[in-house]
Amino acid sequence: MKTALEYGKDFGIDRQTEYAVKGITKICKRIGPRKPGSPEEYRAQQWFQKDMKNYCDKTEIEEFTIHRQGFMGFIPFTVACAIASVFVNWFASPVAALILCILAFIPLIFEFLMYKQFDDFIFPKQTSHNMIASRKPAGEVKKRIIMVGHSDSQFEWTLNYLIGGLQAKLFVEIPAVVGLIVQTVFALVCLIAGKGAAASDIESAKWFFILFFIVSCIFIPFEFAFLFFQSWTKAVPGASDNLSGCYVGMAAIKALDEAKIRFENTEVVMICSGSEEAGLRGAKAYAKAHEKELKEIPTAVVAIDTFRDLDTMAVYDRDLSGTLKHHNGIKVLIHDACANCGFDVKYESIYIGGSDAAAFTQRGIPATGFAAMDPAPPRYYHTRLDTPENLRPEAIEAGIEIMIEALCMFDKDGADGINNR
Repeated sequence: MKTALEYGKDFGIDRQTEYAVKGITKICKRIGPRKPGSPEEYRAQQWFQKDMKNYCDKTEIEEFTIHRQGFMGFIPFTVACAIASVFVNWFASPVAALILCILAFIPLIFEFLMYKQFDDFIFPKQTSHNMIASRKPAGEVKKRIIMVGHSDSQFEWTLNYLIGGLQAKLFVEIPAVVGLIVQTVFALVCLIAGKGAAASDIESAKWFFILFFIVSCIFIPFEFAFLFFQSWTKAVPGASDNLSGCYVGMAAIKALDEAKIRFENTEVVMICSGSEEAGLRGAKAYAKAHEKELKEIPTAVVAIDTFRDLDTMAVYDRDLSGTLKHHNGIKVLIHDACANCGFDVKYESIYIGGSDAAAFTQRGIPATGFAAMDPAPPRYYHTRLDTPENLRPEAIEAGIEIMIEALCMFDKDGADGINNR
């Protein structure tokens, strides 16, 4: 039981990188965008399954039900409530305005920030899938390491494409949320200081309330612009996000097979999950369905997501908008694997959003996230620019090398505290 270096084998990293880039390119060209729960997502997983049959002992595709628009479908409702609250507060009732603000916040927090299946039932349902490939050990399975990358691609984030990810965040998304906060405070002030009267009827400190109303109105264009945050029909190619993650994991398994390395007691699993972009639905479905078996033996999960921007490659310590802390032992395992391969990476947090690792951590299954993506985010993120031509093979190569090292390290020593959740 050795680290990758100690095996003294040629894992053919250049060859594995070429395999990954070619695979990503073919899927983008022949299958195209893969919206959550779509036939295209399923076709990509069938492609992965056919490939992994060459290197794994068992492959299967499991189905589950999703409501793909549930994750972002709250946006028109939230925007309508936010804008309406300003005028209801001024002309009618701060109580009603406060209720509208609260209603606006609820799906924003539970769906977009916390990834709860809060309003899914309102939207049409679809069938999505997870592809699972397992490489068994030579002997008894005593521990398991799972790599998970998502097969689907996101609906285009229109504002990211038009003005850039950072600009969209600074000039639309943040002002829209700040506006909702201001409007909520305005309603509270009117409710308390104005004793429940409409803002226009409050005579004391009249100019203060007029000014507050004007400030609240200033944020309305930003909130209205939020309606165009995402396309509801057009999905993106998703070459880097996240075919690169899928192929990093699959190439690592392929490299082990071609080097004729079969661990003695460690099972290696690759999951190409479905509907991650619809709120981690595939990972959540898998973790729920397999929770018992995942806890029967020491199991580590690494969510591998988007390998393109080497300068910002990181191990993710916190997830779900910073509210969820991942397993320390798995986090250190990936960090040390990076160091062994010559990469000095930082521990980071996903401040807005989440990764598939969160679905496992929530159920007490040791996990962490690993990615090489500029968190700004870059303009290609969730846009039509995420194409095979925009790949950076050197980042994919680094991901493959690091994951091979991590697999071998886990086989040798496991991960600290893996049984002590």
